[in-house]
Amino acid sequence: MVYMPVNLRTFFYVLLAAVLSIPFVCAAGAAGSDAGAIIATGQGLFWHEPSDIASRDLFYGPGGKEHPPHGPYTFVKEDLNGSNPKYVVRDGDGVQWKVKLGVEARPETVATRVVWAVGYYANEDYFLPDLQIANLPAHLHRGQKLIGPGGTMHNVRLKREDEKKTGDWQWRQDPFTGTREWYGLRVLMAVINNWDLKDENNSIYRGGDAQNVYMVSDLGASFGTPALRWPLSRAKGNVESYAGSKFIVHIAPTTVDFADPGRPEFVFLLHPRNYFERLHMRWIGREIPREDARWMGSLLARLSPQQIQDAFRAAGYSAQEIDLFSSVLEKRIKQLSEL
Repeated sequence: MVYMPVNLRTFFYVLLAAVLSIPFVCAAGAAGSDAGAIIATGQGLFWHEPSDIASRDLFYGPGGKEHPPHGPYTFVKEDLNGSNPKYVVRDGDGVQWKVKLGVEARPETVATRVVWAVGYYANEDYFLPDLQIANLPAHLHRGQKLIGPGGTMHNVRLKREDEKKTGDWQWRQDPFTGTREWYGLRVLMAVINNWDLKDENNSIYRGGDAQNVYMVSDLGASFGTPALRWPLSRAKGNVESYAGSKFIVHIAPTTVDFADPGRPEFVFLLHPRNYFERLHMRWIGREIPREDARWMGSLLARLSPQQIQDAFRAAGYSAQEIDLFSSVLEKRIKQLSEL
């Protein structure tokens, strides 16, 4: 192995990042906007016209008042996927739920409600400030420090687990690429500052009518910074980070570029593979047709201030945090509507 001083090695990685990112950024605008093509593809469900946006209940979200979990809760197994501690539990009604702990629990709860409100599919998520799980193993692979005596946990997200996942879908290769709704989802990810747009966070579920349902199933890296930052408590569900972040970075005659997903901090060059993977996601927020960004703004604009506040209230944020989060989101919606 050839040894390079730290400064030279960092320069090398930065230079390589700049070179490698060129084709990814330029390719983003290749497909044209094709409104209304989604249902006609016959290959699955991606979006549906939400005629009731103004009356949707964003406190309870996709599951509604009928589906919240009910205790007591019993441990089933540990889920080692992803970066946050997760456990599968069974509630008092026999329904299985996936419990997520850590910094993603709150922002994911909000994000599922916003995504669902404008017609995209989302998991049924509920937030609980306190949870107790029976029959927890004495030793767990992750999250042991977040569990108190008797299996008690605080600030957790529960996702209903009765949907059958059949695979993942890719941002570049899916049946909906180039449609208005595909561009709209990319805009929506920028609105909520979801920077963790790996393909593995996109899921295909088998719907009740045997149709494939496409959704972004991991939305936990939202409402913080527009890119991977350290510490992660700044990057996810952080109202100061969300309020202080850029949203639109460039407006051209026919397209618009968003800050999210952005370039990771250089400290993550210590893990080059992860750094470059995230660097190559930046195209997802670039070269969006202005008419499609404006269309997404028109959908979001049908939400009332109370509905937006309800989404954050559902995630257990304080009154002060709810007000600031909501004001930033409303400002972004206004910016989209004026494009």
